[in-house]
Amino acid sequence: MNLALWIAAGLLAVVALVGGVSKTFVPKAKLAATSGGEWTGEASAGFVKSLGVLELLAAVGLILPAVVGIAPVLVPVTAVCWVLLMVGAMITHLRHGSPKFMILNLVYLALAAFIAWGRFGPESFSA
Repeated sequence: MNLALWIAAGLLAVVALVGGVSKTFVPKAKLAATSGGEWTGEASAGFVKSLGVLELLAAVGLILPAVVGIAPVLVPVTAVCWVLLMVGAMITHLRHGSPKFMILNLVYLALAAFIAWGRFGPESFSA
């Protein structure tokens, strides 16, 4: 179970890192021209960059606290925050008629829920 949680956290951290880097450093107009990024055309550049920074923080929060052993409770807390972020992403993609991205966000949400459940419960770092 511990290995599965580490793998899930690693996968989700990579997803968060890629999404965070693209939203933070790629120009909004270029993001709006990509598949799944159409929603950025209606959002402010500051909002898109803020989401990118949140995703970068999530990538760090899913791995680093457990690796260094400092405040490892931040791992499941980050996973819960990711669940909330994915609910918002699913609503956004649904409003923009992108069901395949909504399903992808649902997969990310499920991974985050698994991490939160596992790290708050049976495989917590304090046990």
